[in-house]
Order: sequence, then structure tokens, then C-alpha cells
Amino acid sequence: MYSNNNSMKNNLRLLKFHPIILFYCFFLISCKTEPNQQDNSSLTHFSFENATVESIQNSLKNGEFTITELTQKYLNRIEEIDTEGPQLNSIIQVNPDALSIAKQLDTELQAGKPRGVLHGIPVIIKDNIDTHDNMFTTAGSRALEGSKPLQDSEVAKKLREAGAIVIAKANLSEWANFRGELSSSGWSGINGQTKNPYVLDRNPCGSSAGSGVAVSAGLSIIAIGTETNGSIVCPSNANGVVGIKPTVGLISRSGIIPISFTQDTAGPMTRTLTDAALCLSILTGVDSTDTKTLESENHIQKDYTQFLNINGLKGKKIGIYTPPLGNNFKVDTLFNNAVKYMKSQGATLIEIDKITENNIGALSFQVMLYEYKDGLNKYFKSLGPNAKIKSLTELIEFNKKDSIELAFYNQRYLEMAQEKEGLAADNYKETLAAMLKGSRENGIDKVMNEDGLDAIISPTGGPAWKTDHLNGDSFGLGSSSPAARAGYPNITIPMGFVGNLPVGISFFGRAWSEPILLEIAYAYEQGTNHRKAPQFLAHESN
Repeated sequence: MYSNNNSMKNNLRLLKFHPIILFYCFFLISCKTEPNQQDNSSLTHFSFENATVESIQNSLKNGEFTITELTQKYLNRIEEIDTEGPQLNSIIQVNPDALSIAKQLDTELQAGKPRGVLHGIPVIIKDNIDTHDNMFTTAGSRALEGSKPLQDSEVAKKLREAGAIVIAKANLSEWANFRGELSSSGWSGINGQTKNPYVLDRNPCGSSAGSGVAVSAGLSIIAIGTETNGSIVCPSNANGVVGIKPTVGLISRSGIIPISFTQDTAGPMTRTLTDAALCLSILTGVDSTDTKTLESENHIQKDYTQFLNINGLKGKKIGIYTPPLGNNFKVDTLFNNAVKYMKSQGATLIEIDKITENNIGALSFQVMLYEYKDGLNKYFKSLGPNAKIKSLTELIEFNKKDSIELAFYNQRYLEMAQEKEGLAADNYKETLAAMLKGSRENGIDKVMNEDGLDAIISPTGGPAWKTDHLNGDSFGLGSSSPAARAGYPNITIPMGFVGNLPVGISFFGRAWSEPILLEIAYAYEQGTNHRKAPQFLAHESN
């Protein structure tokens, strides 16, 4: 915890990790009268609500404030919005060393030695990404309460090298939403339920729920999420922000608690595509400890902001992935308006009713189970001999005995993964090969090559559903799967609002096609400017 004069508040946040207190706090919060919408109006007036990396850097150079002052403002914002006020519950823990890091960065800046383009920029990262500091890495699970990795993840390392301050770890759907059936996105055993900042009884979507909420509500400039299938783009959609799920292998997964070696990736979540592209430039790179990154060596761009072209739609041929359409006429209306705008800017659009073979979802699920068992056991081993949990078997047993972990949903996916053989099994290899061929060669690549497409677009998702711990999530529509299963890039941009709830539009395509996707997405973003800040409403008024 960071230190200030309000020691009682600090102690309360620290007590979140005590099992008994967590249980009663969760009970009391769930029974508490929801905040009046009028009372939340003052929360929308934050001096850095529309801040960007560039605007912050310019203000630092001009001496308008110091990095220490900036960091304190964001720590105060977290306290005001996340712990008090509407109690978004998007933050698992605040970095107790944030202010001391900020002071060191101030000293370096005054000496004319900034570390990089993120020098002094507050960043929040999902709590399945290792940090070797005075914060824990929990995946939202009480089984990893107090767990301290032996080294930084590659993502955390690169952020620090660029001068960013990792000010907090974000809540997530526990185990990145791959633990069991009927889960509620944004709920974890260690931190409870994260709320959507636009309408508080609505779901933030998962599994990077806390990351999406945090950057949307102005708790940081940048947040880092991870995705296996939808976990960056869905919370970006639900929380009205930009999300980039890059090609698998563009960003190292070393030090990230895994689900799937084939599909997992980290990615930036921001309020503007410019900041997301800038952050992407920082995070990419070959890492010998993650063999997937070896494939990226000839595809990495040093500066992805160079592809932000205001005229990026002109002359582009874009496919419309139609299956998500027809599920919500209000989303369809927004999407049709987006299509009209792209045509007005010189793009040609054609409809695509199918991308991948019918069995790809089942194949992907089996691949995930095999890789989940292998990846989790390797991760537990990386924590060293003193780790609280040393295997998937021990994790399953811990959950059975815990008073909170299985309160809302089961651990069926962990149990199914435990039943799988190792990655040397012929069935795994055959399933993986079939999944990749069906999603790539006979999927996205085939469709795009046949029609000469530059990108494919579709609604990212629908408006956020009401959080429901009894029945779990209620996904109305989505388009993340084709790119996720292929391991290909996907960018989501705010597309408009259904009532008070934001929805996004996705741009996806071939492997390593981030440059052209950025071009197209930026032209759309700049020409439409749909994002609006959240208002922290208690209920949807429509």
C-alpha cells in the first residue's frame, strides 16, 4: 500500500487479503445501498480524464507538475473511485513503492536522463502478470495470496525500462476466466466483483476486466491486459476504450500466468489508439524464454505510431464478418453507420458470412485444456520451492477446501485440464495442427486472400449485461474468436453507445498485420470520436 496520512484507509485495503474479513466485506458490499447517480457527478471531473502520454510528457517538460505529484493524483483517484465512491473494485493492490519510484524518475528527468517515452507515466497491469517488487501476483485466486514471483515478467521489465510506473495490479476474472462454468466476468476470489464504470450494475466483461475499468475511469493512462479469446477486446468494448490484441508472439508471455501457449498474449488498453500504438512499440521484442517470439523477429516495428494515418481508409478493401449481426438491432444500427462512414472515406466493403471451419471452437477448447495443465504446472514451478501451490493438483484441492473460491461457480476447466496427457500426446499434436490449419490456412488467410482484403471488421460485442452471480455471464454477441484461435491481431475502437453503454468495432486480419490494422482503425477513430467518459450511473436509465 502507498503511504499517506489516511492510515485507516490503507489498513482497510490491506485487510482485503484476510479470508474472514474478505468474506464479510463482500457480504456487506453486496447488501449496501447503491450510490445515488447524482452523488457520482463530481467523480467525472478529473483533471487527467482525457490525458494522453503526449500531454503528460509535455506538462512534465513544462514543469506544470512533477512525476511525484502526478503519481499522487492517480493514487488519490484510485482511492476515491475504486475503494470509496462507486467502489469499482478494479484494483487488487496498489504499489506501495509508487511514490518512491516517482521521486527517482523525477531526479532522472531533472538530470536530463529520461528512460524512455513512458517516463513517469502511470500504468496498471493485470494481476496475472508477474512483478518482482512489493506487490503480489495472484491471478485473482486466494490460492496465490501473497505469492511473489522470483523475477519481473518481460512485460513489466519493458515498462520499467521505458520509465513507466506500475502503480497497481488490476482485478481480473479469476484464472483469466478459465476456471469453471457459469462464471461472472470481473469476479475473483481474492478481490470480489469489478463494476462497469458506465453503469455500475453492469458487467465489465473479462478477463481483463480491471484493466479495462481502470483506464476507462481514469485510474491510469495505460493498462495492460491479456487475452486468450476475447479478454482484451471484450472489456475494451464494455468499458469504452481502445484495446490491441497483437499477433501471438509479438509480445513475450514470460512471467504471465498462462492458459494457452498457442493463443495467449498481452496487449495495451488505453483511451486512444495513439497511446495503445505507443505502448505496443515498447512491449514488442524477441525473448529467448518465449519461443513464440522468435517468429516475430522480422515483423517487429520499432514505432507503431508511424502507421497512424488519418487517411488510412482510402483505397482499403474490408470484409464485414456478418455472424455477430442480427442479434441486437441497436448494435447493428451503430455498425451500419460505421460501414457508411468507411465507404465515405474511400473504403470498399464486402460481406463475409463464414471465416473458419465449424469445429474450430471445439478443437481450440481441447488445445487450451492440454496447454493449460502444462503451462500452470510450469508457472507454479517458476515460483520456487517455497511456493504455496506447487501443481495444478494442489490448486484444485485448495479450491475444494476454501470458503469463498467455489461460492459462485465450479472449477470444471481446471479439473478437465488435469485429466489431460502431456504435450507429447499424439492427440494434442493432431488437435493443434487441425485447429491452426482451420483457423489460419483454411480460415482468415483463405478468406482474405480470395477477396484481396486488407482487414475484416465486425461489432466487438454488445452492450454490457447486468452482473449475475447466479447465472453467470450473458454474452449477447462477439467477434473475437476467429483472430484469437488463429493467434492473429485484433484492434477494437469505440463505435458508439446503446443507451449509456459503450460498444466497439473490431478490426482484425492476417498475422503481423498490425501496421495496416492501425492505419484503418486510426482513420475510423479520428473521423468519428465516439468515446465518452463514464458517468458512474447506478442503473441504466433507458
